[in-house]
Amino acid sequence: MVYILLGTGFEEAEALVTADVLRRGDLPVSLVGIGGMTVTGAHAITVAADVAVEDINLTSGDMLILPGGMGGVHSIEGSEAAMALACQAAENDRIWLAAICAAPTLLARHRLIGVGSYAVCYPGMEDLLTAAGVTPSMEDAVILDETLITSKAPGTVFDFALSLLEVLTDADTAARIQADLHYGL
Repeated sequence: MVYILLGTGFEEAEALVTADVLRRGDLPVSLVGIGGMTVTGAHAITVAADVAVEDINLTSGDMLILPGGMGGVHSIEGSEAAMALACQAAENDRIWLAAICAAPTLLARHRLIGVGSYAVCYPGMEDLLTAAGVTPSMEDAVILDETLITSKAPGTVFDFALSLLEVLTDADTAARIQADLHYGL
């Protein structure tokens, strides 16, 4: 199962495009509400969650996705249940952890990205990675570091989502969905 955390102020494009791409690849995706079953994003788009964060139990093979949006990142950080899931995913090499935009900085601050690891985040926030001992990449849109995947911003969401799809399925499935979307062709 793929779980996408939605906290008030989340970046809608990063959450919803990712959910759409993964579902096109026939993966089960649940939108996870923090603080309620309807969550309003950074641009006043309200989304109905499939499940409450308190009801999630991560198991081997699952993926936890943290979209950005400063409000959403603060919501994740302020939720004991959401942070427990992020810690569980970071500590278990059989659970995928993915973060985009401002969310990789949250993982770095809480030492959920290993010191010396590489990650990307929203441009201009790299100093938050560096302060936590994580090396920011300035060139890559998406970085895969074992079971951690990070990406830059809303403009890289298709690259991010297709990378997630590829690691959870295979390169052929990701290529088929990319072609169906007419992305990058």
